[in-house]
Amino acid sequence: MIRVFLVDDHAIVRDGLRSVLSAEPLLQVVGDAGNGQELLDQLPTVPTDVVLMDLNMPVLDGLATTHELHKQYPHLRILILSMMTHEHTINKLLVAGAHGYVLKNADKAEIVMAIQAVAAGKRFLCSEIGLTALEKLLVIEAEVATTHSNDSPRLTSREREVLQLVATGLTNQQIADKLFTSKRTVETHRQSLLEKTGAVNTPSLIKYAMEHGLLQ
Repeated sequence: MIRVFLVDDHAIVRDGLRSVLSAEPLLQVVGDAGNGQELLDQLPTVPTDVVLMDLNMPVLDGLATTHELHKQYPHLRILILSMMTHEHTINKLLVAGAHGYVLKNADKAEIVMAIQAVAAGKRFLCSEIGLTALEKLLVIEAEVATTHSNDSPRLTSREREVLQLVATGLTNQQIADKLFTSKRTVETHRQSLLEKTGAVNTPSLIKYAMEHGLLQ
């Protein structure tokens, strides 16, 4: 049985949560409070496994309460239930000691899953927040990839061919023979590659090409 303590400054929210959670055979609502200070006043006499707590509350809000709970009751599991979606706020709560974060618009099944997860020693982020974080990460990665792509020099197809062959260790004459062109033309392409990449010699040219993904 997981013993849950509800903390929210709106009595109607606490009543709704109590009704929902009491229907779960593995959950037991052992108490409720309107703010963090009321919770701290009751905890010494109310054995609790998980605190399900709002963020914005008078007297002592969710963040301040999380700090206190982490210091006074390190064994207690803390699950924040809020409408706030900003990642900075969520990160501050997790750093302060919260073990999970779920939005108030989450369905019953996800809230129950969140309580069970943190009670089992795991961390939990509701699906909406997790998907939003993933989307932002993908955007950042795409921007980084575009930036790196834009930083790379614009090479002609022939320069790329020469670069590939230079990387294999072929001499100018061997490259010329392979591409059916003159040695002087190859030398011109090599010089152009050095100028475009800012490399000072063949080793630094190959190093630059590897770092910027120019080699196949």
